[in-house]
Amino acid sequence: METNEEEIYQEHILDHYEDPFHNGHLPDATHMHEENNPLCGDVVRIELKLGDNGAIEDGYFSGKGCVISQASASMLLEEMVGKTVDDVKEFSAEKMLDLYGARLTPNRQKCCLLSWKVLQSTVHAPHQ
Repeated sequence: METNEEEIYQEHILDHYEDPFHNGHLPDATHMHEENNPLCGDVVRIELKLGDNGAIEDGYFSGKGCVISQASASMLLEEMVGKTVDDVKEFSAEKMLDLYGARLTPNRQKCCLLSWKVLQSTVHAPHQ
């Protein structure tokens, strides 16, 4: 039985939704930011620990919402932990959609891009 590419993406997405990478809170976070999508109610909060060299030493997310918003947050943090703030700034919305993999309608792209948008703001939001 042959598995098509879309089914592989769906399985990967469900894995990130059901067993997310770094879901929770980061007690020693140096940066954090939270946003929601008012149209659907999705919420994503990202907490990062940035090192003196500008590298993301650790990162966690929390939130609520659809499979797309929560799975994409997990995928994004898995991709970005260990990278630098400059890497985050260069990581475009298009790259985020490519990382997610599955084709999405424009409305569903907003769900996927919520965590990307939050991450872009988080690196500029020192935690008090």
